[in-house]
Formats: sequence, C-alpha cells, structure tokens
Amino acid sequence: MAYMGMDAKEKPADMMSSNLETNMETIIYVTIPFGYSIAQDIFWKLYNQGYILKDSIDQLHCTACDRFLADRFVEGTCPLCTYEDARGDQCDKCGKLINAVDLGNPKCKLCKATPVIKSTQHLFLDLPKIEPQLQKHLDKVFKSGTWTNNAKVITSSWIRDGLKPRCISRDLKWGTQVPLPGYTDKVFYVWFDAPIGYISITANYTEHWEQWWKNPDKVDMYNFLGKDNVPFHSVIFPCTMLGANDNYTVVKHMIATGNYT
Repeated sequence: MAYMGMDAKEKPADMMSSNLETNMETIIYVTIPFGYSIAQDIFWKLYNQGYILKDSIDQLHCTACDRFLADRFVEGTCPLCTYEDARGDQCDKCGKLINAVDLGNPKCKLCKATPVIKSTQHLFLDLPKIEPQLQKHLDKVFKSGTWTNNAKVITSSWIRDGLKPRCISRDLKWGTQVPLPGYTDKVFYVWFDAPIGYISITANYTEHWEQWWKNPDKVDMYNFLGKDNVPFHSVIFPCTMLGANDNYTVVKHMIATGNYT
C-alpha cells in the first residue's frame, strides 16, 4: 500500500496494517515527478473552463513569524461548537470546515502569538457552478455504488446547505506553485493538490496511468477514509475532476468510518 503525504511521521502504518492486514511499503510525496505538472494541468483546464474565480480574502498573519497562517498553523475556538482546539480549516469536534479568521482567540501554532487580519488576493474553485454536474454524479453513484451512511449524510449536508466557492491557493513557500501570472508567489491549497497526488502516484508508477484515471466507464474508484475527510473526497475532489472536463474517473464507492483520520 502506498501512503501519500507531506510528512513521513504522519503515516498511520500501524493502524492500517493491523486492521486491514496491509503493509505500508511506500511513502509518496506530492513532489514526485508528475506531482506538479498534473496538478497544474488540471488547474489550467479548470481555469479555461471558467471555474476559477479571483477574489481578495482576509487571512490571519503572524507578525512575530512574518507569515500568513494557513490552516494547520493556527488554532482557536470553533465558531460553531466552541471547541477550543479547532484548526484553521476544520474543527475536529464538530467536523465542520471553517475559515481561520472566524476562530475565537486564535494563536499561531509556531510561536503562540496572537495573529492579526490582513487582506490578500487568492484563487477560488467555483463549486456552485460545478454543483449541477456533481449532483448528477452523486445521484447516480448513491444508487449504483457502495456508500456508508455517514458518507452519504455528510455529503448530502454539503449539497443541502449550498456549495460556496472554495479557496484553492495559499501564501506558503512549500507546495505546488500556482502557475497563473500574478499568483506565482502562491501554492495550491493542500486539499486541492493532495487528491490530485493520487493521480500522480499512478503516473509515477506507470506511463499507462490514464487507463485508470481517464477511464470512468471501466474503472470504479473506492475511497476508504475517516469521516473528517469525506467532503474533500466526495465534493471538492469530484468537482475538480468534473470541472476539468477531461474524462477523469470520479469516486463511485466511499467507505467512511465514524472516526477522524
């Protein structure tokens, strides 16, 4: 089994091998060959299809560290359930995705200082525009595929509440560079970039990767994950693939546990 991630220390090898009788034999990073090129190619396809928006957003900036605090670099109180250790992109208690600027009593995880709010330009995936394609796909796979109840409930709640544009760029130095002029000092948000890494893992393994990833009529994609990762794989990643309009294979089966990843 291959594990894709940014930090080898984060691999859940013991848990996976004991429960599923598998071995973590390979650790794959998104910086492998094809990792950058495939993500950037999919971005350009989305951009040319009109699914990328530009807008300014408020972000938390740590003056002491002189850096914007993306996602996991900030913690604070969840604005929805008041959990005190929520991260800058998601609350592990209620499972909701949040914006870092909405956190109560935010703290920089690197130096514990209180960050300030600054405005910066970013790129967004226009999820509302792709939503009709996603809904059509979900209506089909909910019937023909295997989906655990919590995978269906979490996904359906996102659709019910209405999809909103999702920021896909970050003010960081590590990651896949955004290729659009004017934004090349930014990198892609991990939950835009990392699932595309599943494709680049295959491309790194074989030149015939499109037999799996551009063959939706003959290939079924299965996802096994914790409930906190459901919306990234049932909404955001499928919207990315559908919006690219390049015959990509999209998830058909989703087995989500009741635990967090």
